[in-house]
Amino acid sequence: MLKKIKLFDPSIDSSENKIITKVLKSKFWASGSGVGNVSKFETKMNEFIGSDECIAVNSGTAALNLALSIAEIKNKEVILPSLSFVSTAHSIIVNGGKPVFVDIDPHTLCIDPKKIVKAITKNTKLILPVHFAGMPCDMNEINKICKKNNLLLIEDAAHAIGTLYNNNKIGKDGMAVCFSFHPAKNLAMPTGGLIALNHKQSKKFRKILEARRWCGITDRIDSDYDVKEMGWNYYMNEFSAALGLVQLKKINKMNKIRQKNALKYYNGINLEHKMPIKPGCSYHFYWIMVENREEFRIKMAKKGIETGIHYKPIHHMTMYKQKTKLKITDEISTKIVSLPTHPNLGKKDVDLIIKYINKFN
Repeated sequence: MLKKIKLFDPSIDSSENKIITKVLKSKFWASGSGVGNVSKFETKMNEFIGSDECIAVNSGTAALNLALSIAEIKNKEVILPSLSFVSTAHSIIVNGGKPVFVDIDPHTLCIDPKKIVKAITKNTKLILPVHFAGMPCDMNEINKICKKNNLLLIEDAAHAIGTLYNNNKIGKDGMAVCFSFHPAKNLAMPTGGLIALNHKQSKKFRKILEARRWCGITDRIDSDYDVKEMGWNYYMNEFSAALGLVQLKKINKMNKIRQKNALKYYNGINLEHKMPIKPGCSYHFYWIMVENREEFRIKMAKKGIETGIHYKPIHHMTMYKQKTKLKITDEISTKIVSLPTHPNLGKKDVDLIIKYINKFN
């Protein structure tokens, strides 16, 4: 039987089995008050990133929705790339803002700072960069732009847990930085997300977000609580947090394997347009550009190799259909293909993937 090489495959061992059994037997599986393993995970993530505060939630989408809720963007413009999962733009709409899509750097596929500058208007309130495939955005330039124009910065770091920029972990720049821990992500959970806060009002924001992730409840005691504003069921469960604690101990090691796999792709694939090598990148996946993408993916699938498309640009979607012309984004949208980098790949797997990519192009 042909072995299937998965695009995404969570890396687990006996440690995950033990912690899940422990949580199961405890019968304490979830609490909106954010105690237990959830609180421990927040503390460990805060230490890992070096941020002011961390708030654990149930998804990357929830993290974005809540982070933007403290930015007060109603009727304001938010600049972001179109090459992202649709949640990035949805979070702006949910909070009453207007998404303004700009183009990407053709080498990194991250938002282009020069395009940001051209898109700024009197109504711009916030910049929302996306660290695409784990590649860090040009945060030095983006921070300068924000400071010069008095703009807020919130980052979508769904792909970038453990990514380094200026020798620091991604998560220390924006007033809020949002992570995702979907089973496909580098740090995998059944479902999970997190907001890292970096602001002079981080403690105040934390209290606001603690309430908003739990239906607006302001008292951490389940039997006696008050609600002063709207909130949602966005809190993380104990199983996810427990898995997160185990995965966090291994994330640097797992990311190093991804980096090695990415380097093999870069050196072995005979294509001009492919993901560059950047020290510290977490390589959530590795992207290449191919002609006749549909035919290429069918051929790869027949060899047992799963590939993906990340993403259909948001401005091409019916809900967001715009006349906006984004030259680079539009050009790559029919050519980009995602390759696996996960730690479960063996050397023979990577060699096989490279062999067939070169054969089919």
